[in-house]
Amino acid sequence: MFTVEQIKAAHAKVKSGADFPEYIREIRQMGVTGFETWVKDSHTEYFGKNGYQTKSLPMYHNLNIADKTNKEKFSQYLKLHQQGQTDYPMFCQHCAETGIEKWIVNLDKMTCIYYDKQGNDILTETIPQ
Repeated sequence: MFTVEQIKAAHAKVKSGADFPEYIREIRQMGVTGFETWVKDSHTEYFGKNGYQTKSLPMYHNLNIADKTNKEKFSQYLKLHQQGQTDYPMFCQHCAETGIEKWIVNLDKMTCIYYDKQGNDILTETIPQ
């Protein structure tokens, strides 16, 4: 099965949201079936076949996640990130600012769902293949 180190090596190639689809293809080939990333510190839990799981350590000190979600502003920030105009740390700051607590990627369905602190689905996207 895959390791966090292998995933980190793939993620190191990501400079902006424009690189995300290629990253997804690469980790999918490793056997990753999904993952859940927490904005507060960017720790991620990775899932594979037959119940396999591993997780990364936090990447930074806890961010304060806004209590009130601003879906419109988040969508604007996400679009900028996907166009390559922001890096990952800035994207996480924008998520926290707009009330996004985590995102869950399902590589079988090729979706990325962003959630608020109450567990509400704020935005569901299809990952380009």
